[in-house]
Amino acid sequence: MLYFCNVNGKLFILTIILLITATFNGYSQQKKQQPGKVYLTPMTIYEGDTIPYVKLPTVYIFKPLKFKNKRARTQYYKLIRDVKKVLPIAKEVNQIVIETYEYLQTLPPKERSKHLKRVEKSLKEQYMPRMKKLTFSQGKLLIKLVDRQTHSTGYELVKAFLGTFRAGFYQTFAALFGASLKKEYDATGDDALTERVILLVESGQL
Repeated sequence: MLYFCNVNGKLFILTIILLITATFNGYSQQKKQQPGKVYLTPMTIYEGDTIPYVKLPTVYIFKPLKFKNKRARTQYYKLIRDVKKVLPIAKEVNQIVIETYEYLQTLPPKERSKHLKRVEKSLKEQYMPRMKKLTFSQGKLLIKLVDRQTHSTGYELVKAFLGTFRAGFYQTFAALFGASLKKEYDATGDDALTERVILLVESGQL
């Protein structure tokens, strides 16, 4: 479920079923080497010799930003904050869409509707508090980042899982508050600055 609220309280609740789940990202933690213990590391063969292999993260280099005024600078740092908060959710969206679609294919047609209702109830209970903390601007950003991660707009996802009628209902409801489930992400156009921030955040440079 996606819930968007403004600073002063609830602005509106916009539902997209099957879009959010917890993504369990396993990050390996370095352990201090102790005497007598052996630790394995990735390796590769180079010119007949076996050597340790370490994959270095990508480092992005962009031209320094020039801000027209203090307000523009403030908006940039707000964008960084919002991306860091919303991007993980958009990635969860992508994961749940993939996993749910694959699982639904294993169920008989009659069982799919029942499964969707169970998932909807579970998501409401688990994610309502989290989604209520998003501001309106973060909610609109989330809609775009969902499109970036899944290559499908929120409207297309709701339509695929719930049908045209409910997709149209939620789109109309969103429009009343100046939002749209049909918003697409444009990495080289309107969202170029957002894409820059995302790449820097993902690489650990921000």
